[in-house]
Amino acid sequence: MTEDVTQEETWLTQEAFDRLSKELEHLSGPGRAEIAEKIEAARDEGDLKENGGYHAAREEQGKQEVRIRQLEQLLRSAKVGSSESDGKTVSPGSVVTAKVAGNEMRFLLGSREIAGDSDIDVFSEKSPLGAAVLGTSVGDKTSYEAPNGKEIAVEVTKIEAFSG
Repeated sequence: MTEDVTQEETWLTQEAFDRLSKELEHLSGPGRAEIAEKIEAARDEGDLKENGGYHAAREEQGKQEVRIRQLEQLLRSAKVGSSESDGKTVSPGSVVTAKVAGNEMRFLLGSREIAGDSDIDVFSEKSPLGAAVLGTSVGDKTSYEAPNGKEIAVEVTKIEAFSG
């Protein structure tokens, strides 16, 4: 049985795409060589069962390989360009200001990878809050269900394009 795996597009700014491409290049080239050297050096120390350095290096290698696969998938499915946000309707790449349960919040709708070093909160369009505001306009009221089952009211007050 073959599964039909559909690749979902992820919107990225050019800056985010370039930054992630450089990270992938480093991890899959020099990064892999550095880990291999650490493993080899630890292996040379002797008994692998009680060799903490060896096990730490192997764990680091595993985490690095997972990150490489994440980056490859993300970059393969990336839609690179400026924000799709027109400032009128919430879409990926929008910076949304909204009253959430009566408290004002400002967040980016999209991938954490877009925000980079920015301290802005990020919500995926698949998250409960993200799904609730996706496609709404300024003044629209919506809601989503919190994990505890409580309904959370949301009112969109401002929409901007993320400039990153």
